[in-house]
Amino acid sequence: MTEDHKRLLAVFEVRVHDLMGLCDQQKQKIHELENALVYKENELQQAIKTIEELNTKYDNMLTAQVVSANEKEMKSARMRLSRLVREVDKCIALLNE
Repeated sequence: MTEDHKRLLAVFEVRVHDLMGLCDQQKQKIHELENALVYKENELQQAIKTIEELNTKYDNMLTAQVVSANEKEMKSARMRLSRLVREVDKCIALLNE
């Protein structure tokens, strides 16, 4: 081998070694990113679960509020009806006098 070939071979070996080092760094970075992705996916699943639970609670509260409002409206309507019946009774009593 000539001196020029030896020099080119040495440069090639250094560059291959550098390239292998870069490859190892990229593998490490990919591994870290995969771990971060798994962590974020878990966080997302927990957030989705929390949102679903809160939506269920919200729907239950709306249903309870509607039922409660209907009960209040019914009580109010009964009270108005009772008042009207009493007024009609008073009017009939006055007419009978």
